[in-house]
Formats: sequence, C-alpha cells, structure tokens
Amino acid sequence: MATDKQSAEKEITVEEKLSTLYQLQTMMTEIDKIKTLRGELPLEVQDLEDEIAGLETRLQNYQAEIKEFEASVVEQKHKITESTTLIDRYKAQLDNVRNNREFDNLSKEIEFQGLEIEFSEKKIREFGEAVDAKKKDIAELTEKLEGRKADLVQKKSELEQIISETKQDDEKLQHGIGQRKREIHCGEEYHRRFRFIQS
Repeated sequence: MATDKQSAEKEITVEEKLSTLYQLQTMMTEIDKIKTLRGELPLEVQDLEDEIAGLETRLQNYQAEIKEFEASVVEQKHKITESTTLIDRYKAQLDNVRNNREFDNLSKEIEFQGLEIEFSEKKIREFGEAVDAKKKDIAELTEKLEGRKADLVQKKSELEQIISETKQDDEKLQHGIGQRKREIHCGEEYHRRFRFIQS
C-alpha cells in the first residue's frame, strides 16, 4: 500500500507531461529564433576565413614563382658571362689559326656563342616580363585580400555582437531545455521501474 502512494506521488501525470513538453517546445522555438537572428553569419565568417586562407596561399605561390624567375635570370646572366668568356678565348685563338678548317670551326663557335648570348638575353627579358606580370597580380591579390580581411573583421564583429546580445537568453533556454528533458525522462524511468517491480 505504501509503495502505491509513493508511486502515485512521484508519477507524472499526462497533463504534467504535456505541459512540460509544451514548455520544452516553446524553449526550442526561442532557440531557433536566436539561431535565425544569427542567420547565415557564422557560415559567411567561415567562408571568408577559407577564402582568405586560399588567397594567402596563392600570394605565397606568386612570391615563390617570382623567386624562381629571379633565379633563372641570374642563371641566364651567368650563361652570358660564360659565352662572353668563350668568345674572347676563341677570338684570341683566331690569331693562331693554321688552316681554313680551324678558322671555320672557331668562327662557328663564336657565332654559336653569340646566338647563346642572344637567347639568354631573350630569356632574361621574358623572365623580367613574367616577374612584372606576377608583381601586378600580387598587387591586385593583396588589394583583394585586404578587402576580404576588412569584410571578415566586420562580419566577426556583427556575429560577436549578436552572440553577446543573445548569450544569456541562449544559456537560460538551454538550461531550461535540459531541465525539462530530465523531468520527462525521470518520470518515464520511474514509471518503467515501478511496472517492473509490480510484475
């Protein structure tokens, strides 16, 4: 008999369960309103952060390409120096030529080294143009990157403001939801145990 009275006192009525469920749903609706207020802002912030990371990577790649072009220019200048040295040596050997065949070979070598110098100068001009183009791309990319960073700061500021305005309400609602869920769960758990004991 005593257990029946205790179970009657502790058992949650259907009306109480429905009331608790209604309160739970109301609280969840309020949380949804808070999330709606935040809107797409968290996703926009994440997208901007990802875009900035991509732009910074591209900027680093451009700078690495410029260094490669500059290294290639140094290499071509070194080739010009080598070719100039060879031309000077071949011209000095022309004075000691014994026959036409040696003269022709040295002349062809001088001509070949002259062509090598022209080719290297052409490559230097091409690398210089490529460096100028990359520097222009870097300037445009840097400007775009700064704009995106400014957008990110603004969006983060808006998001932080909304979060700070809704933080207390959100915490209260989350606490209330947890409490309502425990109330419903505890009543159901007690009811299951009570039935098990009776059988």
